[in-house]
Amino acid sequence: MHRHLMTSILDNDFYKFTMQQGVIRLFPYAKARYQFINRGGHAFPPGFAQALREAVNGMAELQLSREEKHFLQRTCSYLDPVYLDFLEGYRYNPEEVHIEQKGSELLVRAEGLWYRTILWEVPLMSLICELYYQLADAGRESDEEVMRRTKDKIEKYRALGVTVAEFGTRRRHSYAVHRLVMRALKEHGAGAFIGSSNVHMAMLYQTKPIGTHAHEWFMFHAARYGFKMSNALGLEHWVQVYRGDLGIALSDTYTTDVFFRQFDKMFSKLFDGVRHDSGDPLLFADKVIAHYRQMGIDPRSKTIIFSDGLNYEKVARIAEHCRRRIGMSFGIGTNLTNDAGPQAMNIVIKMTEACPQNGEWTPVVKLSDEPGKYTGSETMIRLAKTILEID
Repeated sequence: MHRHLMTSILDNDFYKFTMQQGVIRLFPYAKARYQFINRGGHAFPPGFAQALREAVNGMAELQLSREEKHFLQRTCSYLDPVYLDFLEGYRYNPEEVHIEQKGSELLVRAEGLWYRTILWEVPLMSLICELYYQLADAGRESDEEVMRRTKDKIEKYRALGVTVAEFGTRRRHSYAVHRLVMRALKEHGAGAFIGSSNVHMAMLYQTKPIGTHAHEWFMFHAARYGFKMSNALGLEHWVQVYRGDLGIALSDTYTTDVFFRQFDKMFSKLFDGVRHDSGDPLLFADKVIAHYRQMGIDPRSKTIIFSDGLNYEKVARIAEHCRRRIGMSFGIGTNLTNDAGPQAMNIVIKMTEACPQNGEWTPVVKLSDEPGKYTGSETMIRLAKTILEID
């Protein structure tokens, strides 16, 4: 019953593929470890690990189709032919994923070469969510209701005069609900809906795949080069691979203040803007605007992508604050793809350790702009804060 919940190798977030190309090119020997973090303390029903294991094993059969390869060639000129050939030959190896259940507690880890294991995080989260609702027999609203709700949302966003991308793969209710949401966005979102972080969905609904890089890019750079160098070298390497394409920089891996100390004039000019993922969005916008002004750059030529737990009220408040001061766009995830009745799950999968070429396994941390979102060991978090002079 659970074998084939995933039907396409592209049913994943775009930034996983763009980072994968970067990793293959620059860090082919690096290894990574990822761990499931149950932030919401959800209790998993008996037999859950078994169902997840079967679904994960089923993913070994996924492969890039001819048609999918053509879509990537047409849409993403910065993915080179060598990478696309690699992706065509790539197969998930379920042995990289360890799944255990102790009572109602679920333990999931992935480990292996970074360029391979980088693709696991998002589909694993989608599968955990989908199976959780399936096995709990939670029920959901009708297809019509899911679409109606999505239509209302996108029409309200259009009335606000903002653009919205769908970012909801990792915590979606199910693949079926994701499709319904995409259909409604496509049918009713003209002028407001600009794309999806999910490459498979972008292809099905003829819209743009959206994304650049994630926290793990900078987390790995800290393991390889140290905390002080991680932002600057992370950006430097991104530019080396993409030469100005995919120009939205993620700024909160080691707090925004630390990031902007290293986001010099070259980076500020070269990158199209930054993504906000934690902390007060209005405060963040003010910091970004002040930073660009200080660099002699018109903030209105740059964009902030807001992507932190958004709903209509938050978006309206941010839009009013930023309008005519700086460009903005919104990536909305769980509020679109998991608003179908049952409560949305609060789970993440994070890189916990990295092993740079010939190096040791090194714990990695993320210090977002919200202490509650920190991930990593206490010792390492303390060390990072000391080195980066964060209070």
